[in-house]
Amino acid sequence: MKEESATTFPIRQLCFIALMSAVMCLLGPLALPIGPVPISLMTLIIYLSMYVLGMKMGTMSCMIYLLLGFAGVPVFAGYTGGAAKLLGPTGGYLVGYICLTLVGGFVMERFSYQRIWCIVGMVLGTAVLYAFGTVWFMVLMKCGLGYALSACVVPFLIGDLAKIVCAELVGQEVRKRLRAAHFID
Repeated sequence: MKEESATTFPIRQLCFIALMSAVMCLLGPLALPIGPVPISLMTLIIYLSMYVLGMKMGTMSCMIYLLLGFAGVPVFAGYTGGAAKLLGPTGGYLVGYICLTLVGGFVMERFSYQRIWCIVGMVLGTAVLYAFGTVWFMVLMKCGLGYALSACVVPFLIGDLAKIVCAELVGQEVRKRLRAAHFID
């Protein structure tokens, strides 16, 4: 029996990683263009993946999503993909999703998914995402901090705060149910 559970656990993990990557690929292209960076559901999906998968597996699912987009699969906002999109001016926000999962997931795991610390983790991870993406944007667009913040960060603050609240409410419940069903530890 021990051998069976040892082999099914990694398969279960791989299934969750694939599932969250698929959700990212399905919902990632749906976006509202408002400027250089469109409004999408990606941060919400990543917040939820941190709840369901944790830091390591959440980062892996995000990396799969980015690799698919890099390979040309149209999974980025507006059904785009390819190296040019990922390495372009707004690509720092896409690559920054990895920073978000690492920072946010670390804080969430470190403090055992306690509600306040999950919120802190998501806020810190989002701040790192913003910083990484903004610096990338400034370098490639050769623009100042003021323009980069007004075009790429300020329009998203309220929406990302709402996504954090939503992810907190939904994530806690999903995590509780998955634990009760013995799908996650």
